[in-house]
Amino acid sequence: MVITFPGSSKFKALLTEKLLFGNEPSPELVAILTVYFVQGILGLARLAVSFFLKDELHLGPAEVSALMGVVALPWMVKPLFGFISDGLPLFGYRRRPYLILSGLLGAGAWVMLATVVHTAWAATLAIALCSLSVAVSDVIVDSLVVERARSESVKDAGSLQSLTWGASAVGGLITAYFSGVLLEHFSNRTMFGITACFPLIVSLVAWMIAESQVKEPTDWSVVWQQVKQLKGAVSQKSIWMPTAFLFLWQATPTAESAFFFFTTNELGFQPEFLGRVRLVTSIASLFGIWLFQRFLKTIPFRIIFGWSMVISTALGMTMLILVTHANRALGISDQWFSLGDSLVLTVMGQIAFMPVLILAARLCPPGIEATFFALLMSVYNLAGFISYELGAGLMHWLGVNETNFEQLGLLVVITNLTTLLPLPLIRWLPNQDDSSTGEGGDSGRLPATNLPTIDPELTVTQPDLVTEV
Repeated sequence: MVITFPGSSKFKALLTEKLLFGNEPSPELVAILTVYFVQGILGLARLAVSFFLKDELHLGPAEVSALMGVVALPWMVKPLFGFISDGLPLFGYRRRPYLILSGLLGAGAWVMLATVVHTAWAATLAIALCSLSVAVSDVIVDSLVVERARSESVKDAGSLQSLTWGASAVGGLITAYFSGVLLEHFSNRTMFGITACFPLIVSLVAWMIAESQVKEPTDWSVVWQQVKQLKGAVSQKSIWMPTAFLFLWQATPTAESAFFFFTTNELGFQPEFLGRVRLVTSIASLFGIWLFQRFLKTIPFRIIFGWSMVISTALGMTMLILVTHANRALGISDQWFSLGDSLVLTVMGQIAFMPVLILAARLCPPGIEATFFALLMSVYNLAGFISYELGAGLMHWLGVNETNFEQLGLLVVITNLTTLLPLPLIRWLPNQDDSSTGEGGDSGRLPATNLPTIDPELTVTQPDLVTEV
């Protein structure tokens, strides 16, 4: 006998329509949303990683920047994880076992950081394993989302993607402020130990994934056909030229780690305040997305990319005010100026980032949308790796370290101006009204139902040290 409560059907309908954007509640949906929520909540240890590298391992900004580039490597080979999951089922299943293993790997890596890591090399390995854990779980749930989204009606198109992004954003917002507050009361290693619990949740909810056992061997001819499709797509000028532009734009050097050292060692910013900055910038990022969707999404790619590059460069120069302490002469404290500056830069950065996702989606040829989107995002992450390594080289060349910030102003100028270098190549981007990306008239538009969710680390730069975890 099934017991029903008065109003339960109305509550379920309200939950489905308002909170779940029309998606029927199910154990699998709960599992998918939980994985994305965990990806967001892992930001709890982001500040702890920054202070651990700086204060306990005594690494300089150039070394930290180089290390952060290395630990981003798993995000550059995401399509490989997709191929492995599709072609090599474990115990007869393609999704569930990989999700369980990714959670166990992440928990183990965080426990390593909490206990046995005492050198830079060990820290690089452990953080890279944390990054690998999230990258693998992200590929798996992305594939589940794509599979479910294919059955969406036109009316509900994109609702599942919005829901999953919201779950990750909620996790990130919850931990944004607490990542600093808790660090005021607990050690870095204690924070790592707390964080180790969250990947285990991924392993637990993996059992809720509805998946049929694979009884037939993998048809490698299908996989090879997909590889040939990818090769054919990449060889088209209408695809590789915009991709090359995005790569060059994002591969310019960053001064991010040097600025983290400056704000903590020179300005004396404490973890609690940095957590407050993270909270403000997380909300500002959502506001930037709303502004883009409300007012800017119909602007041609060349125009919005061009103006975004110019305006972002100009706004990035405002960091010189903080570096030279000119804000104090204006009667503005370092904290208030940093908060306001971070807010404005984050809004602008998110506005500049949204067209990247739209352009990447439109470049995807029909039939290989999910794999090709992951490939494009891997190229984007490779550019981030180069950005960190070039930044590390610049810091070393200019002599910027944990105590010497005399050349930080010049570093800020160089890193901002270099973002304008790809501007003459802006014609490599398609016009907004282009309806074809390849020969033979294949549509370059990716239906909203097939668009994979956003990589958790493909967001605008935060004021604290961003890690790929």
